[in-house]
Amino acid sequence: MISTDQAQSLLNGKGNVNSQDGSKIGSISQVFLDDESGRPEWVTVKTGLFGGAESFVPLAGAEVQGDDIVVPHTKDKVKDAPRVDDENGHLEVAQEQELFSYYGVSSVGDDSGRSAGHDTGHDTGHDTDTTRSTGTAGAVGDADRGHLDREDHTRGEGRDTSGPNTDDAMTRSEERVEVGTQTETAGKARLRKYVVTENVTKTVPVSHEEVRIEREPITDANRGDAVSGGDLTEEEHEVELKQERVVVDKETVPVERVRVGKDTVTEDETVTEQVRKEQIDADTDGTPGSTGERR
Repeated sequence: MISTDQAQSLLNGKGNVNSQDGSKIGSISQVFLDDESGRPEWVTVKTGLFGGAESFVPLAGAEVQGDDIVVPHTKDKVKDAPRVDDENGHLEVAQEQELFSYYGVSSVGDDSGRSAGHDTGHDTGHDTDTTRSTGTAGAVGDADRGHLDREDHTRGEGRDTSGPNTDDAMTRSEERVEVGTQTETAGKARLRKYVVTENVTKTVPVSHEEVRIEREPITDANRGDAVSGGDLTEEEHEVELKQERVVVDKETVPVERVRVGKDTVTEDETVTEQVRKEQIDADTDGTPGSTGERR
């Protein structure tokens, strides 16, 4: 069960209300106490676009985790909760009953998650219908209104009705787009050397010797050679024939150098981004002599 001290610490810590699955529902706005027991019973959470709406969430079954509150309800459940008017920092009995009925709990002490209208079974001599509030709930801490605001209680000329009091003005903020560049790896280029085989055809002239029979008559010039042998003999005369054959040899020679270079190319890229900004309307209806503008 969340104590008043824990509630004050959570408000000062500017934490969030989260669901049990870890989803952020919204930021903590106010904590409401039960009028009779003085225990924290409700927390309001800022939901909607830019946190412009507040939803009530019961603290039954809620847990504190650091600066955050974890509730046993989903974000959609909280966003769809009935909207009640708490401009006086106080919940009426009918408003509490409507919220208890919507969330299916009977009071802050009902951690078991019983449905509204379930009898507790304890005979105390009083009405045990747990749908009846044990007291209307007021926001924690302020002596007049029961508000527990964050540490700064300083009031300006006016007061903030939707959150903690600051001063006599509202700050309008907006998002600005800042575009820069950063270097990241887009890919890699590498050289890879491999061996391929191809056919090379060359024509090489080759020569060889062939036998040619020459016959010459006997003349005075060769008569001496002709009669140098016997008159009638059997002889053999041999001549060696030669030829050329193709011889193939291969050698490896360098032919070129290849390297990887880099060029920087600059091109324009268009970036489109959504930005949010706050606008402030001045409601001057019924206030004579007042002027205002929308920014």
